[in-house]
Amino acid sequence: MRVIGVTGGVGAGKSTVLGIMEEDFQAYVIQADQLGHILMEPGEECYDAVIALFGKEIIKKDKTIDRRRISDVVFTDKDMLLKLNGIIHPAVKQRILDLLGEQKEAGREICVVEAALFLEENYQEFCDEVWYVYTEEEIRIRRLMESRGYSREKSLGIIRNQVSDQVFREHTDYVIENNGDLKGTRRQIREGIERNETL
Repeated sequence: MRVIGVTGGVGAGKSTVLGIMEEDFQAYVIQADQLGHILMEPGEECYDAVIALFGKEIIKKDKTIDRRRISDVVFTDKDMLLKLNGIIHPAVKQRILDLLGEQKEAGREICVVEAALFLEENYQEFCDEVWYVYTEEEIRIRRLMESRGYSREKSLGIIRNQVSDQVFREHTDYVIENNGDLKGTRRQIREGIERNETL
């Protein structure tokens, strides 16, 4: 089974790439952020630890964790963010390894792992190769303003806070240019899949 890691900055259109890989190549897609949310649900393994860290005021009426309150805290408190990551990331990684094991047993040919902090958290450890989805900064800003309602300043602030294009390129094996031409993106994904078959 081939495991492809997918990374890129916010607004780069990673979900478009994941969707194509799922649709055209029957890839099993694992998104680390989604798993992180699941692991904070009542009864899941990070639920109690997150409440112990932030206090009972983050519990909503329906017993779920108020993720917005958490993000407000960690946005300004780097120490709390590190502690939160220390709870969530090891659990997410273990869940990913479990899912990859299940898919391998089921005979799946391609699995894709996507994570926001892919390089920072060393998700490449369990991937055969890593793809970087690159999109021009102006397009990313426009996408964030349209899809999330962010101001230009906020969008730029988030982008500048992330890993630089140079770092992404240095630590990944294949680059997909995703500047809005869907046909071109699809072609590059196909080339990426076929490229490995000829290596």
